[in-house]
Amino acid sequence: MTKRDFLTVDALTPAELTCLLDEADRLKAQRAHRRDLAGLAVGMLFEKPSTRSRVSFEVAVTELGGHAVVLSGGDLQLGRGETVEDTARVLSRYLHALVVRTFAQSRLEALAASGSIPVVNALSDFSHPCQALADLQTIRERKGRLAGVRLAYLGDGNNVANSLLLAGAMTGMRVAMGCPPGYAPIPQVVTAAQTLAAESGGEIVVTADPLAAADGADAVYTDVWASMGQEAERDARRLMFHPFQVSRHVMEVADPDAIVLHCLPAHRGEEITAEVLDGPQSAVWDQAENRLHTQKALLALLVGSSR
Repeated sequence: MTKRDFLTVDALTPAELTCLLDEADRLKAQRAHRRDLAGLAVGMLFEKPSTRSRVSFEVAVTELGGHAVVLSGGDLQLGRGETVEDTARVLSRYLHALVVRTFAQSRLEALAASGSIPVVNALSDFSHPCQALADLQTIRERKGRLAGVRLAYLGDGNNVANSLLLAGAMTGMRVAMGCPPGYAPIPQVVTAAQTLAAESGGEIVVTADPLAAADGADAVYTDVWASMGQEAERDARRLMFHPFQVSRHVMEVADPDAIVLHCLPAHRGEEITAEVLDGPQSAVWDQAENRLHTQKALLALLVGSSR
């Protein structure tokens, strides 16, 4: 079979996305070891620190019967000048898939273009598609559906926001992005999401008014204001982003049964208050757990089905 990569969430069709979420639900309901990846080795290249991606992917490979080979940039000759393309060709001779957490999306694309095994994006500067899969599973669990659900995202129009826009648009959700001026998602992603939403019956809204974005929302989502590599901007971002903090005040304009989402790690008292993060509307711990189940379903689709 032709190998398939998962570099952005729209690498799946809407129908495939629904099937993947259904499989993730089954895997969660009956968490048992399977043999989808029996005898297969999955490389995990982490060039950035990780808690959820690292642990959930390693457990996912193990529970599917495979063997995870965990690597860092310092472990490979990449750190001494070997090209990404040569690295991809060599790893393709040893491994059956490669999960990568890195900085530039272009690095992932080069690995995928030069290698002969599936490449999975575990986070890049442009996209965090595996997080979006877990987000969708969590919303569907709590709300019983995705089509028509009103999702508000408050904060930086970053890689998480890009993936949420596409995932929400593919599944018929109304996604409202509340971002400070100058920090909205890039226009190309917004346009692509609007095109997908027109096909699914969803809607995409981008606004600089956080309360307008959260008004009537079924789910309110946020992420850190300064991602890895943006530490020098942290103080300036705190001032700019403070009105976009997910607080009791914001939740009062959302639907009374709204859930709270955060991809973690959280900076309590910055992008979200501890009261909301730990409150009865919080679904963040289910959301973190669902990284495991959706990634198992993804690996079974990309790797297990290609044997």
